[in-house]
Formats: sequence, C-alpha cells, structure tokens
Amino acid sequence: MDDSVKKRVLVLGSTGSIGKQALQVIDFHNDRLEIAGLAAHSSAELLSQQAQQFGLSEHACCLTARDGMDALLQLIDATQPDIVLNALVGSAGLRVTMHTLEAGLTLALANKESLIVGGELVTSCAKSGQMLPVDSEHSAIFQCLQAGNASALRTIWLTASGGPFRGKTRNDLREVKAVDALAHPTWNMGPKITIDSATLMNKGLEVIEAHHLFGTDYDDIKVLVQPKSLIHSMVEFVDGSTVGHLGIADMRVPIQYALSYPDRWPSVEDLSIDYRQATALEVGEPDLDTFGCLRLAYQAGRSGGSAPCILNAANEVAVAAFLKGQIGFLDIERLVEGALSHFAGEIAPLESIEQVEDLDTRVRDYTAQYCNAV
Repeated sequence: MDDSVKKRVLVLGSTGSIGKQALQVIDFHNDRLEIAGLAAHSSAELLSQQAQQFGLSEHACCLTARDGMDALLQLIDATQPDIVLNALVGSAGLRVTMHTLEAGLTLALANKESLIVGGELVTSCAKSGQMLPVDSEHSAIFQCLQAGNASALRTIWLTASGGPFRGKTRNDLREVKAVDALAHPTWNMGPKITIDSATLMNKGLEVIEAHHLFGTDYDDIKVLVQPKSLIHSMVEFVDGSTVGHLGIADMRVPIQYALSYPDRWPSVEDLSIDYRQATALEVGEPDLDTFGCLRLAYQAGRSGGSAPCILNAANEVAVAAFLKGQIGFLDIERLVEGALSHFAGEIAPLESIEQVEDLDTRVRDYTAQYCNAV
C-alpha cells in the first residue's frame, strides 16, 4: 500500500477496552490511519462521543443492540475499509469475521471466539496474510514466527500470567467473589476476559486459537506461567533455537502492529523497558487440578469440530452468571464440564454458521437453566 495513502480502519467494538485503545493508536497515527466507521453493542453515549471526535456521520456508526447484526454487516460493505478490527465480545463476532474475510478485506482479529466456535469455517475462508492476530500472545507468536519458516516450528510456548489466584487451592477459590477475580495483577481488560483469565479459560481459548491460526498440533502448544507478563509468548524451532517476544503489558502494542503490519511505527507513548533493571523471569507450569477450565479447553480442542463451540457458549453464560453473583467461581468450571458432557453426542465437523449458531443457542439455554438452579 502507498505510504502516502491512509489506511481506513473500521473499529467494531469501539467502546470496549480493545476498541478504546485502538482509537488512541489511530488518533496518534492520524497521518497514516483514519477511522472508516465505528460500531458498539449498547454504549450509545460513548459511541456518539467517539463519532464526534473523529468527525463521523451517523451512517458510519452502528449500535448493534438497536440496529442488529445485519446493519453491522452492511456497515462493513458501506464504509469500504482497508482493515476491519473485530473487537466484538463473544461468539457474535463470528459472522463479522466471516463476512470480512469473504469480502477480501484485511481482518485484525481481537475476537478470539470467532476462531473458537468457527474453527475450520474461518481458516478455510481466510487467504494467506489476510488475518492478523491482535491478542497479545498470538501477535507475539506471529512476530516470533517471522524468524523462521512455520515448517521449522517445534513448540509454541503460550505464556499466562496465572491471573489473580495463582498459587491458590480449590478450597481457597470456593468463596471468592467477582471483585476478587476482576483484580488482575498485570493487565487492564474488560470484565469477561478478566474472569476468563482468573479461571485460566482465557488461556485455554488461546490454545484453541493458536491451533487454528498457526496450524499447530495441540501437543505442540504448551502453556507457561510467567506472572510478570514480560514474556508474551515464545516459539521453539527444530534446530533448538527459541525466539521470544518481550515487552511491557500494554495492548496498544499488538493493536498497533496489526494496523501497521508489515511495518513498525513509534509507540503512542514510551513503552520501552530498561532490561538492566529487569528482575528474574519467574516461570512455571499451570495447575490443571485447581484451574480445570484449561484442561477442558484442551479436551474440547482435541475433540475438534463443534466441541469448542459448546465450551465457549457454556463458559460465556457461566461467566455472566458469576459476574451477577448468581453462581460461585468454581461453578464456572462445573457448568462448562456439564455442558460438554451433555452435548457430547452432538460434536460434529463444522459445516455452516447456522449449525454453529443453533448449537450455541441450545448450549446457552441449557447452561442458563443450571445457573438459575444453583
């Protein structure tokens, strides 16, 4: 693309954590980037403020709670962006991901659920280089893989902070509340992903995402706990070399890389680290007995097909119930495991979005009944 031509970015989920940070990046690099349009779920007032800030008409904005999914897909076509940043929350992002890829547009993917529930539907639709990861860990892996061919990859080391309950026992976790789980030690994220981080489900979802993004076998994707969140992930090659991505815990770094790729631009603010002052890099293994959601995610990923859809739908309902105080922290894992068991006979290869959405709805209804019964 001509450096003198600004990249037009459509930001979907602009009022969420990722969306707001993306707008900071776009505003800082307004000589290279411009907003093509904005969309949010229900934060009408903030969306209006953002539209005013970037001089957008109401036709370049969409409130999905009011306008619906069809209007969101029409927004993609109408605004003609160069890049669509899908920062929507949850499995609702799948249709956006598929529509963007089918339209031949570049997708900056922050909606991991698209790949979790859509799996092979998404990867079979994406052309080489069309889908750029925004998750910090997957951006890190993507960058590390530029040091060697994917065929030379031996192991992906997917790092996790361990969340606010690292080192706790299951007994310790029985009485924790949402306010405790929302106190993440290193990252500032939205409530759903923060709870997922506390259960380690987020890392499990990222394992499935990495499998689809990089075509790596589950046995070759290993989780490493690194509490300070300085190492954002590593890749090990067949010659014994390991390449890691290190940096400050700031989501604006992977967001900007997805928007600037293949170039690197100056950061919004000084995010450098004085490595002479860096403390020892403590690492360890995740506790799968205490944090069983990570174990369940590996199980669903290896089962393949629609199994991750079941995992994700049950988890989204359970997390929402936990945030409302309706269930306990350990009930999240119990409800997800129950859904995987109940719908085990319906695990099948993915054939269509309609198939995924039908199963997603039924799993949500089933899980919601049990949330209400707790």
